[in-house]
This record gives sequence, structure tokens and C-alpha cells, in this order.
Amino acid sequence: MYVDHALIEPQTVMERGYQSALARSCLGASTLLVLPTGLGKTVIALRVAAEVLRTRGGKALFLAPTRPLVAQTAEYLGRHLVGRSVGIMTGESSPSERRRTWERNDVLVATPQSVANDLERGSFDLEEVSLIVYDEAHRAVGNYAYVRVARHNRSALSLGMTASPGATRKRIRAVCANLGLRELEWRDDGDEDVAPHVHDVDVDIIEVEPPEHMHEVQELLRRLQRPSLDVLEKMRLIKNDRPATVPYLLQVDKSIRSRMGGRGGGYLFRAMSANAAAIKVAHAIELAGCQSTAALKRYVEKLRREGASKSGSRASKQLAASPELNELERLLEGAGEHPKMRIVGELVSDQLRDVPSSKVIVFTNYRDSCDAVVEMLSSLPDVRVSRLVGQARRFGDHGQRQEQQVKVLERLKDGDINVVVATCIG
Repeated sequence: MYVDHALIEPQTVMERGYQSALARSCLGASTLLVLPTGLGKTVIALRVAAEVLRTRGGKALFLAPTRPLVAQTAEYLGRHLVGRSVGIMTGESSPSERRRTWERNDVLVATPQSVANDLERGSFDLEEVSLIVYDEAHRAVGNYAYVRVARHNRSALSLGMTASPGATRKRIRAVCANLGLRELEWRDDGDEDVAPHVHDVDVDIIEVEPPEHMHEVQELLRRLQRPSLDVLEKMRLIKNDRPATVPYLLQVDKSIRSRMGGRGGGYLFRAMSANAAAIKVAHAIELAGCQSTAALKRYVEKLRREGASKSGSRASKQLAASPELNELERLLEGAGEHPKMRIVGELVSDQLRDVPSSKVIVFTNYRDSCDAVVEMLSSLPDVRVSRLVGQARRFGDHGQRQEQQVKVLERLKDGDINVVVATCIG
């Protein structure tokens, strides 16, 4: 059975009881909708928008935090809405182009920063808007752009959507207050009306022991890290009973930076350099423990290039000049690959052999690991693989712009590729 609505393309949206009930509730008052991923928040927003446009007229404004989400939402709405034009507004367009898009379309899908800026400069207002939808509404705290847009809303119905509203009631109340949301609708996987539509997920955990040489590598890296930790301990910036992991050292970095405005500038600059070196080595220790040998080799090569570069930091030059790094390179030169790389290759090959039409996504923690997995999978028969990484620039790696990320996912959807190796880009 399909949704029957004058503004929704016939025979395209399946009727689900819980979605109908939630859409009706959201039409009654500005609402924060909390629903697990994959259960149709966008479908509910479509149904709310269609009814608001039918009964109230005006415009509907959909806000999403990234350009790929904007493009995805606009494509979905354009495919399912009947008789209403859909336009996209992001920072890639000039203010004058966004204003023309605003004037010419009934439904606008936009990044919040672009809309907030345009509202604040007076390019347009929200008087014609009958509905505002905030995707990933949990971001609406502090001075995030959602909050700035909501300040301009005088009469439009608002719908905030999220799968993760926040860990505390205080956070949820803040989101609702910032967006002018008066009601809360919350569903979990186990709720009676939702459970029939939740697909079972099989999770197989495969434990893999690191190769023996990696224990020696980690010990060598701890020796390389020790002088930096000694500096930080003497300055009483770290505790010697806490493991010097990347998350802990990033907290230390934040603490050092917060003090930079006070006294002891030289002292703190030395601390920052020592901590930066410790972070770099901590990352290498983690690569050695649970990532691939190839990823660790790539990272060590980057450390060497950074140290040799004129623009390289003091920490990079210090590490590149250390005898431990030379020893580490010799140790890795003939080292075998982490056995989990073989297992990943076997899992992907088996899946594509058994179900040739499969689409596979492999997630990795780090970009170096991502590149190593892509290289390994590229050598396997019938694997057409591409990587999906964030925008941030790394030494020698420019990352992927959001439009490039969207293109990778489109290629996977269209079957041009059948495997994507991705970092957690959110």
C-alpha cells in the first residue's frame, strides 16, 4: 500500500503506520522527532511538507548540515513531490544566486550557514515560509547556524529530526528551546509500531592477533615517544600513570593552548612541541597495534617527508632525526602484512563471488589505512573499488571535497564500482 496524497508522486512512498502517526503529530505542533537511522525521518518530513504546502501554501525550507546531505535531500524531494519546484542553496553559490533560487522555488534545501548569512544581511526573510525542517537537529546548540536561522522564524511550523538527540535532558531541552520546538516524538527500534520494520543485522566479530613483529615495533615507538613524555611530565602537564594515547594527548594540547594567553610563552611553546611529537608517535603506536603494516609504513614515510620539509614542524624534524625512526624503517622494510588485511580481502571476495550484485563498504579508522586497503582490494579480481575520505588536508593528500564524496556514492549506487573503503567522515 502506498501513500495517497495530492502532492506526492503516486506509487512511490510506502504506507507505514508509525510514519503516518508521526507525520500527523508533527503537523499539530513544532516537534523534535527522534527516530533511529534508516526508519524514514526524510519520508516523514516529505509527508509533513506535502500537507503543509497543500493546506497553507508558501515555501518549505529544509536545512541539512553538509552539501552532500543537501544534494541527497533535494534529489529525494524532487523525485517525490508533485507540482512543487525544489532548489538548492549552499555556500558554493553567490548571495545573489541564492536569492534568485529562493524567489523561484517552492521548496528550498540549504546548508544552514548560507541561509543564516542571507537572513542576517537581509537578502530575504522567512515570512513566506510555512515549514522549516532541521535535519540532524541535535546540532542546534550554542551559536550553530540552525539557532541563528530559528531566531528569524516568526510563524513557520518547525520540525527537528535526529537519531541522537543528546545524552542529557538538559541538552534536549536546549535544542527544543533554540529551535522553538514544543513537542517531542521519540521512537526506538523496539517500539511496537516500529519493530516490524526493523531489519535484523548479523554481526560477526573476528578477532585477529597482530603479527609478532608489531610488538617489537610498538616497543620501539614507545622508546621514540619517551623523551617527549618526559618533558611533559616534568612540566606536570601529564600524569605518568595514564596511557599516552591520542585522545588523552589531544586533551593535553587543548589545555596547553588555553594557557597560551597567559605567562610563560616560551615554556608553553616547548610543551606544545613536545606534545605534538608525542601525539604523532601515539598515532603510530595505534597503527602498529590494530591497523595494517602498509598503513604504518605510509605514516612513517610522511613523518620523514615532514621532517625534511622546510615547512615541517619542530616536532616532525625532531622525530625524523631520531635513531629510533631509522631503526623503525629498517624493521618495517621486510615486515609482513597484518593478517586482518588478508581476512578483509577474503571477506570481500567471498561476498562478491556469492552475490555478484553486492555493494560493499569497508570502514577504516584512518586515511593511511584506507589507502592501504584500497591498494590491497584493487589487486583482487572483480573488485572495483574507490576510497571515501574527508575534506581535511593531510601532508601530501588533499582529501575529497563534498561533491567528490557525493560522486563516489553515486558511482556505488549506479554500479560503476562495487566496493567503497571509507574513513568515518560523518
